[in-house]
Amino acid sequence: MTDILDELEWRDVLAQTTDIDVLRKALSEGPITVYAGFDPTAPSLHVGNLATLLILTRFQRAGHRPIGLVGGATGLIGDPSGRSTERVLNTSDVVAEWVARIRVQVEKFLSFEPGPTSATLVSNLDWTAQMSAIDFLRDVGKHFPVNRMLARESVAARLGGDGLSYTEFSYQILQANDYLELYRRHGCTLQLGGSDQWGNITAGVDLIRRVEGAHVHALTGKLITKADGTKFGKTAGGAVWLDGSLTSPYAFYQYWLNADDRDVVRFLKVFTFRSREEIEALEKAVADRPFAREAQRALAEDMTTLVHGAGELAAVVAASKALFGQGSLEELPAATLEAALAEVPKAAVPALGVPYVDLLADSGLVESKSAARRAVKEGGAYLNNVKISDEAYVPTDDDLLHGRFMVLRRGKKSIGGVEVG
Repeated sequence: MTDILDELEWRDVLAQTTDIDVLRKALSEGPITVYAGFDPTAPSLHVGNLATLLILTRFQRAGHRPIGLVGGATGLIGDPSGRSTERVLNTSDVVAEWVARIRVQVEKFLSFEPGPTSATLVSNLDWTAQMSAIDFLRDVGKHFPVNRMLARESVAARLGGDGLSYTEFSYQILQANDYLELYRRHGCTLQLGGSDQWGNITAGVDLIRRVEGAHVHALTGKLITKADGTKFGKTAGGAVWLDGSLTSPYAFYQYWLNADDRDVVRFLKVFTFRSREEIEALEKAVADRPFAREAQRALAEDMTTLVHGAGELAAVVAASKALFGQGSLEELPAATLEAALAEVPKAAVPALGVPYVDLLADSGLVESKSAARRAVKEGGAYLNNVKISDEAYVPTDDDLLHGRFMVLRRGKKSIGGVEVG
């Protein structure tokens, strides 16, 4: 059985454990059951959630049994961790819809093949909805000293500001009860999550000790940061989602392809299943040949395949090449082309009839119409990868891709787009 803790330490994702030596012994004695929870605070998981989900996947690959929990109940309440203001509560219908979408995403990363490591997927609404308020207060709430709850970082931080409602204050009790229920139902003895979840997770450890007299474990992964100080998993358009309808596979691929040299090796360790030898070879490539961006390409390819599948990877790679004149734009699916053009400067016009030089300027690829005319004169202006030599050229229906789009290029590397209609 793989020593998963050594693997997590090498990959630099391990933040905290309750007692690493005791946990290591338990892991070495045979398969254990481990769970991670994902609240439906949005219609999709994002790449920050993916870091935790992949730790759960690594535990399964190391021979342990994973449980993916989707927070049908806790998603109705809202976790105060990492927040300075009260959450806006979503309706039960919205939460139920998001639970269904996130269940599908979690399922993609776990194996449900029958056997000792077969995964289980649950919603905490299944047991929480059955509890009355009296039962909850008597059977669970009585085990939580208020002074200890107030001392938790997520609570203390809010009490120093605008405060928090009893609803969010009780979140840690609900999460602790989830651990207790999974311990009773499935023999689960390890909960994992991001390091901002440490207080909530250890509340569950304490509850199981008080109620069942059992010793269970907690483990958290490091929150991912970027070397340039910007927030990990964010783009100019917002979060990087796992749902392709929210972040297109093309945009997802580009996000990883544009990883900073200072970040890319760490991202390869956290988000891919490449071996130590493969990652060390890519690390050397970053040092020796940073211009080649081999590590970034490996990261983008692995991540896009992992999240969206090999077919989508092939489509986005083809789109990337075609935009720069290394493939056929006409053969790209409309959705892939639209997603690609969403990531570059783009002009929108109601109808054909606008001269090419105006489109080049309106897209932002050049600073003015005179600069556009100069680009044409110097032979560096392209429409759908065809060089434009006439400064007065006006695109026609024949230039439209899928009846809507045109691809502009200035020189070898500057890409823009036009959408008509």
